[in-house]
Amino acid sequence: MLNIFRIGILLGWIALCSFTFKSDTEVSIDVIVLDAGHGGKDVGTRGRISKEKDVVLDITMRLAQKIKLAMPEVKIILTRGSDKFVELNERSNIANRRKADLFISIHCNSLPKNKKSPSGTETFVMGLHKSEENLDVAKRENASILLEQNYEERYKGFNPNSPLAYIMLANRQNAYIASSLNFAGKIERQFQKYADRNSRGVKQAGFMVLWQTAMPSVLVEAGFLSHAQEEKYLNSDEGQDEIAESIFRAFKQYKQEVEDR
Repeated sequence: MLNIFRIGILLGWIALCSFTFKSDTEVSIDVIVLDAGHGGKDVGTRGRISKEKDVVLDITMRLAQKIKLAMPEVKIILTRGSDKFVELNERSNIANRRKADLFISIHCNSLPKNKKSPSGTETFVMGLHKSEENLDVAKRENASILLEQNYEERYKGFNPNSPLAYIMLANRQNAYIASSLNFAGKIERQFQKYADRNSRGVKQAGFMVLWQTAMPSVLVEAGFLSHAQEEKYLNSDEGQDEIAESIFRAFKQYKQEVEDR
């Protein structure tokens, strides 16, 4: 899907891979990590015509290009720029090693075929789920760890199917919850304002990919692949560009707000 578009961006990607560490006294957004969910053997959810790993990679690459062109001073780090498998804890480790100022993980949503599928966007931050539906989303995204070797040891016995495990998980990332909620709200407002999407709001749940990130972090569910019309939109050039542009506009607002304090 959109291989020519990906290749065009990747040809210039070396320029984005020089990393510097910021001073603790600086108040700015200099380094951002963009995480295209799933990849490789982990396909994520499936629609009738597409796989989550492909859709979110295209959206992520579009977002990276927009930031690169508008804000060349911002260091952009991709957890993956191709169809490869990246372990969940490595995604947060990448952000921590590079001392990133912001972490954005991009995904697509789904509901079982025996349920009437809704449509719309959701943006999650790390926290305790307040509904069974939020827990189900976290369970589905966290199931990726089952594809990793020695996942029991790596994640200290975390069981993605245990509700109790999520209560324990929710106590992490509290230091960044206010900033994460602020940014998440901006994303959802742009989805409504710019892309005219149905926003299902900002939510909290226990996502392993956000668990150990030492910076404000969000997980974006760009739409439902289980909804036929929305899946078609998410696979279109127009749809992917609108989703990427909405997140970019939210990032621009957030960056300006942080740096103007």
